[in-house]
Amino acid sequence: MFRTLAVLTVVALTSPVAAHAQQAAPTSIAESRAFPSDSAILAIIKQRVDDKRSAGIVVGLLEPDGHTRVMAYGDAGPGQPPLDGNSVFEIGSISKVFTSTVLAELVLQGKVKLDDPVQKYLPASVRMPEFDGKPITLGSLSEQNSGLPRMPSNFHPANPANPYADYTVEQMYAFLSSYKLTRAPGDKFEYSNLGVGLLGHVLGLVTGKSYADLESERVWKPLGMTNTAITLTPWMKEHLALGHDEAGAVVSNWDLPTLAGAGAIRSTTDDMLKFASANLHPERGELGRAMAFAHKERAPVGPGSSIGLNWFSLHAGADTIVWHNGGTGGYRTFIGLRPSRMTAVVVMTNTTGAGADDIGMHLLDPALPLTPKPAPPKVRTAITLPAEVLSAYVGVYQLAPNFALDVTLSGDTLYVHATGQSVERLWPETETDFFLKSVDAQITFVRDSQGLVTGLVLHQGGRDQRATKR
Repeated sequence: MFRTLAVLTVVALTSPVAAHAQQAAPTSIAESRAFPSDSAILAIIKQRVDDKRSAGIVVGLLEPDGHTRVMAYGDAGPGQPPLDGNSVFEIGSISKVFTSTVLAELVLQGKVKLDDPVQKYLPASVRMPEFDGKPITLGSLSEQNSGLPRMPSNFHPANPANPYADYTVEQMYAFLSSYKLTRAPGDKFEYSNLGVGLLGHVLGLVTGKSYADLESERVWKPLGMTNTAITLTPWMKEHLALGHDEAGAVVSNWDLPTLAGAGAIRSTTDDMLKFASANLHPERGELGRAMAFAHKERAPVGPGSSIGLNWFSLHAGADTIVWHNGGTGGYRTFIGLRPSRMTAVVVMTNTTGAGADDIGMHLLDPALPLTPKPAPPKVRTAITLPAEVLSAYVGVYQLAPNFALDVTLSGDTLYVHATGQSVERLWPETETDFFLKSVDAQITFVRDSQGLVTGLVLHQGGRDQRATKR
């Protein structure tokens, strides 16, 4: 639906290519690598960037012997150093597996239990919703089956370019205290940024630490992830890969003060490879054991897929890939592990939109294909409609319980604001059909037999999604 957070065509690039190996490897090791050559991988990401599907891409590989390689191609943004393993990206929802790593460690230490009700750790003034007496637990938040929606209904960003920045703890508490579950926790998978943001908040209450301090003390510092943080350090700002939208414009970074556990972390490919390596070595100590505990499959997600503590497992033939991805307003990221082969892939991109999950999955298992370049969008011609015609379309159209399209009119121009996203102009193609220029999406307004506008149909990604006018 336009763009999504668990979220955007890109300007032509003449950017440098970078590739480096972080450890020297003898020829015999190189010949037994699990992944293709640097040149083969560079060809994949170069094609992706040259096709204008991303501003820039960095790929990090972890070989079975611990040897790592990093390849990069594309544009880090005006004034920024060339992309490499030290380039800083927002990792978005990959933050969720950092949250569940801390949860797993606290469970193994006996400080919390997965079946602990969330209510146990919140202020008495907050009333967590239940269903027929069944509470939401720490485990159900991390298994994405708590029954909480993807986003709270009182999420109304003042700045769509940084949508989470002004959402407060008090607003979260107010929503939780008023929300009524429609099903029992544990019954059904439903991805919830709210749920994992709440989990990160609760873990902070349990330990008496901020989410950033909790992650730093328990994960980043022990693993030597020196360039991973929520608040950008001066060094991280200097090495930031600037985020881009689908039109190739540089966009703002996102801040998630209340829902940090859902997507607030910034990191580098080099640091993420350290995290990936630790996830493949439970024998290395308590943190490694906690990571393995978080991987354990606990609930189904769909055919061939399941979820542990935020980590997804994809059954590829007889093997399993453990993975998560992320996206914010200007970035798409991926981390995948293949424990049976002791391999891992990290993919960082600084363009929101389709992302590069397929590259990561393909490198982990060549049987999983790369996504072909999509057909170019239809060339559309805008017409002019008078304001009195456009005014009939003004209103809020509900696409999902917590996702709506707010259509407004300014002068003789129609705009649409999707929940949690930027405001976009709607260009009329006919009296009822409109299109966006920043993304390949169209809207058809629907009238009843009396001519009143009652809804719309969003056409995007081969799908037609109907929304009712409130």
